[in-house]
Amino acid sequence: MATTLPAASTQAAIGRTIEHVVRAIDAAPAIADPFAHLQLAGVFPDDLYAEMMEAMPDKRDYRRMSGRARSMPADGGEITRTKLDLLPEFIRHLPETKRGVWTVVGRALCSPEVREAFRRRLAPGLEKRFGAGYREVGMYPIPILTRDVPGYRIGIHPDTRRKAMTIQLYLPRDRSIEHVGTVFHRRGADKTYERAAQMSFSPNVGYAFAVGANTYHSVDPVGSEVRTRDSILLTYFVDDSFAQVLHNRGKRVGNFLLNEIRSLAR
Repeated sequence: MATTLPAASTQAAIGRTIEHVVRAIDAAPAIADPFAHLQLAGVFPDDLYAEMMEAMPDKRDYRRMSGRARSMPADGGEITRTKLDLLPEFIRHLPETKRGVWTVVGRALCSPEVREAFRRRLAPGLEKRFGAGYREVGMYPIPILTRDVPGYRIGIHPDTRRKAMTIQLYLPRDRSIEHVGTVFHRRGADKTYERAAQMSFSPNVGYAFAVGANTYHSVDPVGSEVRTRDSILLTYFVDDSFAQVLHNRGKRVGNFLLNEIRSLAR
């Protein structure tokens, strides 16, 4: 799926991927405990998933995370979480043989059809937070390819309220690291946390939830048996007010400029 494909072929691949992802969202079981979420399976077409495995970027194509999920130095000083935004201005720096695959993935995940499928399936949580007008709330999608290495962890948190929907799609080659999936927690009346469920880090599966006050989740420390823990984080940021619109686009422009400087320095 190289960038030398005719534009019509690329668009057809994007359309096919959108349709497949929407079907996977519609088919996903809705689980209520410990908070409302979807458990996704077969997210991408099998042939595209195989191409994604072969088109994984090199270590130098990633940059470190920021914010709550910022990279934590492991014992040897290595950055333990890095990312590549699956947006055109970042994908364009990939080798041509890999660029086409991630262009299709990124554009499909940013499509209105995928957004509305998640909005429809996560409606109860969105309505609880935003009220009856949740269908009209602006949402700005940012898909990022993340790579975690041994030493990575993140503590229990519910996600920032700047986010409306959180989706993570797992990208392992096989089922050998199923035990490193995200842990979901419930919070008791005494304000202590109980492990309630753990997602299986299996090929082409994932989860989705509407961000709320009780969406507590974490990742246990990634052990030395893991080479890389690859996934896509698809975040829909609340994009309703002028300030939110300005912040979301300003952050994207800032990240773009930083990445261009980094690319020139390589």
